[in-house]
Amino acid sequence: MKNIERRQFLQAAGVTMMLPSLESFSYGAQSSASDKQRMVCINFGLGLHGPHLFPEKSGTDYEETPYLKVFSEFRGRYTVISGTSHPQTGGGHLSDKAFLTAAPNPGSASFKNSISIDQLAADKIGDQTRFASLVLGMRSRGLSVSRNGVDIPAISRASTVFNKMFLESKPKEKAEKIQQIKDGQSVMDFVLGKAKSMQNRVSKQDKQKLDEYFTAVRSAEQRLQKAEAWEHQPKPDPGVKAPRDVVDGKDLVAKASLMYDMMHLALQSDSTRLITFFEEGMNAVPVIDGVSQDYHNLSHHGKDPAKLTELQIVEEQQLGMVAAFLKKLSETKEEGQSLLDQTQVLIGSNLGNASSHDTRNLPIILAGGRFRHGQHLAFDRKDNYPLPNLYLSMLQQLGLEIDSFASSTGTIRGLEHI
Repeated sequence: MKNIERRQFLQAAGVTMMLPSLESFSYGAQSSASDKQRMVCINFGLGLHGPHLFPEKSGTDYEETPYLKVFSEFRGRYTVISGTSHPQTGGGHLSDKAFLTAAPNPGSASFKNSISIDQLAADKIGDQTRFASLVLGMRSRGLSVSRNGVDIPAISRASTVFNKMFLESKPKEKAEKIQQIKDGQSVMDFVLGKAKSMQNRVSKQDKQKLDEYFTAVRSAEQRLQKAEAWEHQPKPDPGVKAPRDVVDGKDLVAKASLMYDMMHLALQSDSTRLITFFEEGMNAVPVIDGVSQDYHNLSHHGKDPAKLTELQIVEEQQLGMVAAFLKKLSETKEEGQSLLDQTQVLIGSNLGNASSHDTRNLPIILAGGRFRHGQHLAFDRKDNYPLPNLYLSMLQQLGLEIDSFASSTGTIRGLEHI
């Protein structure tokens, strides 16, 4: 195949990466609430102070720590997990690249990332909504990674998220999008025809490669057809005004709160069922009462009591926003079920101890979804349990028929599906 044809095909396929496939699209039909499984993954880039998060006692009869008190009303609807990490993952701050992929050695110059759990899930259930996934962040960096190991840029403005979900394109823009989709279909029809003409002139091994290629092209064609169908579907009315973006980047609480509002709207409107949100740290003093030092400096507390006091204020504010998000999900009903019952919410960090850039003993909470919660699931803090096992359980809960993810050794021990 000529280079220009390959480039054309890749460009056409690239257009469809965030779009759903035709096979599962039922015109005018709606999934029941019990069929809709959702996942939200939240990462705090500067960690969460372990002693303020993890209880001393395992099981259900644990005493709430300062951070878990923030989630008191949801005690029976989350599991706090200690003693886990990604095998062979060091790299300090660079480990955020592998938080949702579990790819080894993110600090290495030769690091090659792999697909993140949300994008793997998007391949399975992304076709059920207008947007296969939403990748959000406080800045342009996100947590999501494509199948080819490429970082997916994050949307960092709440107004952009809102407009993407709810603002109708102008007729001319919509017509241009539809034409681009049709052009993509024409390109793929052309290259598929060229590839088929080679079938009788290649080896058995190459025929297998061509079969794989045909499958990929058909899948891309179906996604293009689905994309065109979505362009003819009206966007939902959110019933609220568009948000005003927070200009001051140091106003961490206001900016993040808006993004949580957008996440709730996205799930409520069923615009997507997969969201990642990277609450990146900052080298600045956040606009929070009682905080006088820059956030990054506070994370390198060295057990200084004054720094730990201010760090606790920041992290309790962050977790408080998550708790408010969970409350909105729990109060939003769909066919008698709450969105929280249908949504797995992963809360955690790639750093177990930000002060020393340690990537072991990661702070992990899983809320919502169809799991039997209400416990502290404690693993060995010296010989950590693989976090990818949790990811495998989450992916299976979403309906993926897989038996491994990254370096998993099985599903997570002690967390039951319901």
